[in-house]
Amino acid sequence: MARDFDIIVYGATGFTGRLVAEYLVQTGTPRWAMAGRSLTKLQEVRDEIGAPGDTALIVANSDDPATLKAMCERTGVVLTTVGPYQLYGNDLVAACAETGTGYVDLCGEPAWMRHMIDAHHETAKRTGARIVFSCGFDSIPFDLGVLTLQETAKAKYGKPAPRVKCRVRKMQGGFSGGTAASLKATLAAAAKEPSILGLLINPFALTPGFDGPSQPKGLLPEYDRTIEAWVAPFIMAPINTKNVHRTNFLLGQSYGADFVYDEMLVAPGLGDMGKAAAEAIAKINPLASDKGPKPGEGPSKEERESGFYDVLFVGEMPDGTRIDAVVTGDRDPGYGSTSKMIAEAALCLVHDVRGEGGIWTPGALMGDALRKRLIDRAGLTFTAG
Repeated sequence: MARDFDIIVYGATGFTGRLVAEYLVQTGTPRWAMAGRSLTKLQEVRDEIGAPGDTALIVANSDDPATLKAMCERTGVVLTTVGPYQLYGNDLVAACAETGTGYVDLCGEPAWMRHMIDAHHETAKRTGARIVFSCGFDSIPFDLGVLTLQETAKAKYGKPAPRVKCRVRKMQGGFSGGTAASLKATLAAAAKEPSILGLLINPFALTPGFDGPSQPKGLLPEYDRTIEAWVAPFIMAPINTKNVHRTNFLLGQSYGADFVYDEMLVAPGLGDMGKAAAEAIAKINPLASDKGPKPGEGPSKEERESGFYDVLFVGEMPDGTRIDAVVTGDRDPGYGSTSKMIAEAALCLVHDVRGEGGIWTPGALMGDALRKRLIDRAGLTFTAG
């Protein structure tokens, strides 16, 4: 079925959605449209970001499933920044699955993702809809970082590394207001429905029918002898680790059925200073106050452009051999880099990859094609050796 557009940015009037739309304007992307609840706001944003005056504007509302379905029928891919997805995403995923429409989001809500897998994976397989969650800082750098390391391990040693440690060495710029809202919504849902808590703490929540070996909890500061540094809990680990395990699952246990993976944040300082820093980081609850951006708000252009991240992946082979991979990004993780990553994921889905329908991860479906785009166009680097 012919579609009017390749990509529709749904939520284009929100802070992150606007950054995505601006990126598509700057990169000269053809055949795309902006969608949201208010035609007036869409017109304002279109003009403010310098989009062509004939850029299509589509009114769609998460409260009106008919408008969502009509939007899906007009495009190859829906790129949605409208979260928390557990509050506003159910009908859109259902519409994409039903109409065979591609989908990318910024979801960091694993319990909701599992519910969507259970509800729509088979429908999406039947219609050819390629639905890809977590196409921002959670979880593309981590998903593709592990993929890069394992490809290198197989090339050098003929087999994957059964144990991989992810260590976030540097990061400037926080996670987004939407991420904070999603975490709060998840905790509120878990308080009402205990089964959600089980999904949150299960590293294999996104691999239906498969439970792998015991995984590190990553809940307490510790001294990591592999990198000779103190490490602290990393707030994105509960979602990233689940996506990494789902990639392995979708790739037929390409990393091995015994694969063990964890993520921690490297604390600054050496010796007692590093220990104190790790303990201090562990005590910080970023959700405990109302400071920081609300959904729809975010840092200035200067703050986004001064942000960065540097993530180390250490693979340990059975004979003790070590193999490293590093992923870096040239913008703040929550907004500047995330907006480029999800835009390139949508473009990758349109132009670079085929593959059957279903609910995917970026690594399992787009892999090397997406990595190449991110290196060439989005300011990321991937190195391994």
